This record gives sequence, structure tokens and C-alpha cells, in this order.
Amino acid sequence: MADGGLDRALPAQQAAAGRKVLPIVEGAVLIAALIVPLVLQDYLTVFATRVIILALFALSFDLVWGYAGIMSFGQALFFGSAGYGVALMARDLNITSIFLVLPAGTLIGLTTSLLLGGFLLLGRHPSSVIFVALGTLTGSYAADRLARGWYYLGGQNGIPSIPSMSLGSYDITEGPVYYYFALGTLVVVYLLCRFLVRSQFGLALAGLRENEQRIAFFGYKAQHLKAIVFAVGGTIAGLAGSLYAFHEGFVWPNMVGVVISTQVVLYVLFGGSGTLIGAVIGAVIIEGVSFWLSDNYRDIWPILLGVLLLLVILFRPLGLISFVLGERERVGSFGAGPKEKRNAAP
Repeated sequence: MADGGLDRALPAQQAAAGRKVLPIVEGAVLIAALIVPLVLQDYLTVFATRVIILALFALSFDLVWGYAGIMSFGQALFFGSAGYGVALMARDLNITSIFLVLPAGTLIGLTTSLLLGGFLLLGRHPSSVIFVALGTLTGSYAADRLARGWYYLGGQNGIPSIPSMSLGSYDITEGPVYYYFALGTLVVVYLLCRFLVRSQFGLALAGLRENEQRIAFFGYKAQHLKAIVFAVGGTIAGLAGSLYAFHEGFVWPNMVGVVISTQVVLYVLFGGSGTLIGAVIGAVIIEGVSFWLSDNYRDIWPILLGVLLLLVILFRPLGLISFVLGERERVGSFGAGPKEKRNAAP
């Protein structure tokens, strides 16, 4: 009887172990995001739109760091460069069409990341993590100083009063319409990233993150893989920067600077790197908690937020997503699972 009970318990345990938690978390986050404008006041919907765009920005960093192990401390360079680019198009050329400004901002992010990635990653000798981190940080700092000192870019004041993004004769202004447009963009990019990291290319990225030397031994050009994913991350950051510029209605030097570059690192650390959904959750929680703390504890809210971030990083190094997501599912699985292998066995 004991053996029979054990035999009956094993399938249940195996089924529980095989249950995928990640799709449940992703579905729950999507459902919550869809109903946000229906339950919040207008000013909170505007704030939620900003958070959605920052979550898209966090996604770009998680792809670069969480999957390829590239510590890009200057991710805001691509985000802010695209923002400035579309702001100049709107101010000087009166171009606000969604079919022009978003592709232009995406292209700016791609071009900037290709140039910087080519310099940092495609040298004669493999680049170290510290070299890339300091190189991207220097690029972000230099762009910040350039924007502050260049009169054409507005100097310290940035570029204010950017016209609304347009779709034909319709202006896409802040509110539910912009929120759902930003959310739709985030969902599409998220699905593309999920497909990418679960492909053969994603398998190579996973190996690159775990053991770069072994991947190189198998014949992969590790630095080329890094440059590709670095460019993809810069492209997504450029798209996020374009959306952010038109939503806020102005751009300023901080958009390309070190502060936002550090901010996006905290998003991913807090939520959980290498999961994609962790970056989204981290951005939402940090921005939401910051908003609540600044409203209720105006004098000490940065200290409280810093303590909260420190506690999570100390006791949950894999981020909040590790409470519900196991290590195996976080890393991902490729190829046939044990059940498929048993069925295929003669």
C-alpha cells in the first residue's frame, strides 16, 4: 500500500514540476495592464503610460545583460538619442507622423548601438565586461555633457513643446489611446524578444552568458553574437525613447545621461534578469512605489526606496520573479523534454 501510494503521488509531483509558471505570470501581467485605464483616473493613466514605455526600455537592457551578459551602463544613450532625434524632426521639419518618427527613432537607436557596439565589442581582442561597462558609461556621460552644452539641442533646458505624434489627421495625445498604443507596442516587442531568446540564436546567447570560452570552442564568434544582441537592445531602446519623447512633450539631457542608465539597471535587478517579464515587473513596481512614496513621504522617500531595493537585492539576488519562477524555467529549455524523449525511444 505504501508503494502504491508512492506510485500515485509521483505523477502528481511530476505534473506540478512540469507546470509552466512563466506563461501564467505573463498572462496575469497582461490582463492587469489591459484593465488599468478602466479603473484609474486620467492623471494616473498618464503616469501608467510612462511606466509602460519605461518597461519597454527595461526590456532592451534585460535582453543585453540578462541573456548575453553585456553590462551596458549607457543604455540611456540609445534611448535619449532617439528622443532627441524625433524631437528635432518635429521641431525643425514639422514631421510628427507615426509612420516616420517611430521608424526614425528606432533607426537612430540601431545606428548608435551599432557604432558603439562595433567599437567596444569587435576589436582584435575580446572585450572584458568591465571594458564594455565603462565604455558604455563613458558614452552616456559624454552625450549628456554634449546635450547640455549644445545650444541647438536646447542646452540645459532641452527641447520643450514637442507637437503630438499624429496618425493621419488624428493626434495621439496622452491618455487611454496613447496608453493602449504603448501597451500594444510593448506586447509586440516582448513577443519578438521571447521568440528570439527561445530560438537557436537564444540558445547560443544562453551559452555565451554561462561560458563564453566554450561557445567560442564550438565555433561561434562570440563577439559577433554580442554585437548583434547589443544592436537589437539599442533598437528597442530607440523605439522606447521615441515614444517617451512624444508622450512627455519634451526631451532633456538626463534622457541620455547616467541617471536613467542606472535606473534601468535597477529595474532589471529588482524584477529579475534574464526573464524579460522580470524587467517589466521591476519597472512597474519601482515606478509605482516611487510614486506612492514621493506622495506620502516627501522628505525621505529616496531613502526608503533605496532600502527596499537593497533588501531585495541582498535576499533575492535573482529578483522578485524568483519567488514564483524556478531556476530551470528562468534559464529556459531547448529541444525535446524528457516526456518527448521517452515517447521517441524505441
